[in-house]
Amino acid sequence: MLGPDGTPLDHGRTHRLVPPHLRRAVEVRDQGCVFTGCAAPTTWCDVHHVLAWIDGGDTNLANSALLCERHHTEVHHGFRVQRRPDGRWRTWRPDGTGIRTGLGSTGPPLTGAA
Repeated sequence: MLGPDGTPLDHGRTHRLVPPHLRRAVEVRDQGCVFTGCAAPTTWCDVHHVLAWIDGGDTNLANSALLCERHHTEVHHGFRVQRRPDGRWRTWRPDGTGIRTGLGSTGPPLTGAA
């Protein structure tokens, strides 16, 4: 995969650190921290290997996510982010439960509502 200027966006296992042009592509795609509920801007974020480099993860656009410092620390302590097929990100707690925000996600459905 190549960026608009022809630079490669897939470095496989040849580079662990994300080159500036790949970081920019991740910033354009993610627009800030992808951890559910976080609004940290791109300038506060690191590029995270979704599948860790040490576990065989490649340095490429598909395996990259922007995370602010706080949430980057969280994913290295059991939390997990995953990009869904529709392009949206999902966050999981260490116990495997998903984190949701927005309408209808703060508790169980209301019963008996008219």
